Amino acid sequence: MDADVLWERHANPKSGWSRVALTPLLVYAVYVRDWRLLVAALAFAVANPVLFAPPADESAWMTRVVYAERAWVRAGRPVVGSRYPAVLNALDVPAFAYALYAAYRGEGRRAAVATAVSMSLKLWFVAALVRWYDASDANAEAEVHT
Repeated sequence: MDADVLWERHANPKSGWSRVALTPLLVYAVYVRDWRLLVAALAFAVANPVLFAPPADESAWMTRVVYAERAWVRAGRPVVGSRYPAVLNALDVPAFAYALYAAYRGEGRRAAVATAVSMSLKLWFVAALVRWYDASDANAEAEVHT
């Protein structure tokens, strides 16, 4: 399947929000040692971009998140790095890794806090991309309506 088709299907708000829900689900699966749930969640993460139809319009915030991410990547901007907003993703990686580690060790509170930090950093990152996208000509240049 073509990358543009994947981006378009992933732009469905159901795709984006269900992926957001995967973060705590993955941590929970590790915490309770439910390896079938973990495998199912990972399989859903892989299949997610093709499960939903492209959105009808760009009005949903999560749709603009995906279009902004695509425009950001196509503009050659870093997704992980030392400058804002890429630094938010750089901080998210160890936060999520620690959430999984704490869950594996059975430290539920620490896993929950680290999961909340990880999700907050990711949402902060994508919110920054949407602000950039909405304020720039990136949305016109992204050819989002293919």
